[in-house]
Amino acid sequence: MTEPRTENNRGALSRIRLSRALYPIAIGLGVVGYMLWRDFDADVFSDVRFTWRPVFWLFMAVLFMFGRDLGYIVRIRVLSGNELSWLQAFRVIMLWEFTSAVTPSAVGGTSVAIVYVHKEGISVGRSSAIVMLTSFLDEVYFIVMFPLLMLLVGRTELFDVDASGVVARSLMNFALIGYFVKLAYVLLLSYGLFVNPRGIKSLLVRIFRLRFLRRWAQGAEKTGDDIVRSSLEIRRHGFRFWVGAGASTFLSWSSRYMVANALVLAFFSVGDQFLLFARQLVMWIMMLVMPTPGGSGFAEYVFSTYCRDLIEVPAALQLGAATLIALMWRGVTYYPYLAIGAVIFPRWIKRKFGKKATAEG
Repeated sequence: MTEPRTENNRGALSRIRLSRALYPIAIGLGVVGYMLWRDFDADVFSDVRFTWRPVFWLFMAVLFMFGRDLGYIVRIRVLSGNELSWLQAFRVIMLWEFTSAVTPSAVGGTSVAIVYVHKEGISVGRSSAIVMLTSFLDEVYFIVMFPLLMLLVGRTELFDVDASGVVARSLMNFALIGYFVKLAYVLLLSYGLFVNPRGIKSLLVRIFRLRFLRRWAQGAEKTGDDIVRSSLEIRRHGFRFWVGAGASTFLSWSSRYMVANALVLAFFSVGDQFLLFARQLVMWIMMLVMPTPGGSGFAEYVFSTYCRDLIEVPAALQLGAATLIALMWRGVTYYPYLAIGAVIFPRWIKRKFGKKATAEG
C-alpha cells in the first residue's frame, strides 16, 4: 500500500486556515448579539443567586465535555488497535474537531481526518478504515436514537414549541431531511462495508461518470477505494471491538447533550430534563443541512427558539434566558475547539510537513 504523497496531504489541508476560525465566531456572536439586543430583559437574573449551585453545575458542564472528548479519544484508540498513544489520540481528536468547527456541518472534518491519523503513524488503508468507521458509528447513534426518542418522548413534545405550529413544522422538516440523509448514508455504507464493497465502488464510479457529476468523479473513486479498504479491515474485528467502539460513541454523544442540561440547571430550573436532552439530538440532525461553519448562527438561533419553553421562567423572559444559555452552551461545546485548534494546528503542520519531516518521508 503506497502512502499518499506529501503534496496531496498538503492539498487536503490547504482549505484549513486559522483565519477561517473567525467566521463562525463572528456569525455565532452576531446572531446571539442580535437576539440579546432584541429580547434581553434584566429580570431574567432576578431570581439567580450565586451560590454553590451554579458553581457545581458549571463544573458538571465542563465535566460532561471532558466525557465527550474522552469517549472520542478512547474510541479512536480502540479503532487503531491501541497503536495511537493517548497523546496522539488527543491530538487527532482536537485537530479533527477544529476542522469540523471551521467547515460546514455537512462537510465536517472527515475529509482531512485520514491525513491526521495517517501522519501519526497509521498506514493509509487503516487510516481510511478508522475514519470511515468513526463516521459510521456516529451516524448509527443518530439513526438509532432519533426514532427511539420519538417513541419515548412523542412527536408533539419534540416539535410543538409554538402555538401556531409554523416553527414546529419548520423544525420537524429540518430534522426529517437531516435524518433521512443520514439514514441513506448509513444504509449505503453498511452495504458497502459488510456486504459488497466492490459493488458499491463500481456503483459510485458509474454514477459520477454522469456529465453533471463528473467534476467529483475522482473523489467518488477514492471513496470507493476507502470503502473496500475499510471492509477488509473491519472483517477481522470481534465482538469486544464493537462493544468498545459502540460504548465510547454512546459516551461521547450523550455527554455532549448533557452539557446544556447542566448549564440551564446552573441558573434556572428545567421543565423536563430528558426532553431537553432529546431536543438537542434533534438539533444536531438539523445542523447537517446548514452551510455555515460548525452550524454557527443556526445552532444558537435554534437552541434559543427550540429549547426556551423548557426553561422555567415567565414566558416573556424565556427567549432571553434561552439566548444567554445558548451563548454559554456554544462557549463550552464549540469555541474552545477553535482556540485549541489554533494552537495545535500550525505546530502540527510544521512538525509533520516541515523540511525535516519531508526529508525523513
